[in-house]
Order: sequence, then C-alpha cells, then structure tokens
Amino acid sequence: MVPATLEAVDILGLMKLLPHRYPFLMIDRIVEIDGNDSAIGIKNVTINEPHFQGHFPDQPVMPGVLIVEAMAQTAGAICIRSLNTEKPSLVYFLTIDNAKFRKPVVPGDQLKIHVKKIKMRGNLLKFACEAMVEGAKAAEAEISAMMVTG
Repeated sequence: MVPATLEAVDILGLMKLLPHRYPFLMIDRIVEIDGNDSAIGIKNVTINEPHFQGHFPDQPVMPGVLIVEAMAQTAGAICIRSLNTEKPSLVYFLTIDNAKFRKPVVPGDQLKIHVKKIKMRGNLLKFACEAMVEGAKAAEAEISAMMVTG
C-alpha cells in the first residue's frame, strides 16, 4: 500500500479558499492535508490581535469562540479545496457539539488545529476537532457544516 501524500496550503492559498480577512482570518496555514478527511491548521497567536485589547488587558487569553472559529475555518478550507473547482463555494457553520476548553491559549502560543472528518452525507459534513499547544490539548469540539457551491 502506498502512503498518502500530504499537502499544505499557505496564507495566500487560504485567502483564495476562504472569504475571511483580517481581523477574522483565524488560521495562518494548513499542513498535512489528506483530501477533505483530515488536516492540521496552524494559528500563530500574537499580542497584536485586536481581541487582546479587551480579553483581558492584564492577562491576555484567546477567546474560546475564536479557537472554535479557527477549527471551523480549517475544516471549511479543506472542504472547499477538495471540490477542486473554480466556482465560488462557501461552507456554512451549522453546529458546535461537545466543546471543551482545557487550557488558556495566550500570545506566543502556536495552535495546531487537528480536524478529522467523522461523517459526510451529501453536502453536510461533521468534523472532530482538537486545538493543541505544544502537544497539550487546549480545546476540542465537534463541528458540522454545510457546503454550498456557486
């Protein structure tokens, strides 16, 4: 059996796949892409991000909702990429299940967002997601989405 060839997408590639832009583009690149089955998204967390002005000024912590959004963007990008089409496509976030936040994510951390497809029925997909910092789980959730093609 031949091992799968894992691919990657840099920031310019992400901007072609996703409609999000600063300050709401939550991932910097995606590595180890296996079709729309799994991937690892990378988010470099920096103090320059606007949410740290108010969350929290004396002890900055990345909001959990933005970690979940980074998970959704990673899953959405590999879904759109797997369509391999020039038509505009969108992935709409449908549900978040079993979200748990295990440790704070702070400036200087690098989030590695592991997404793995667990179900697909037509244009509906569900992913198991984990956000890791230095090998420790910071957050996890199951995310479902709907793909819409132009």
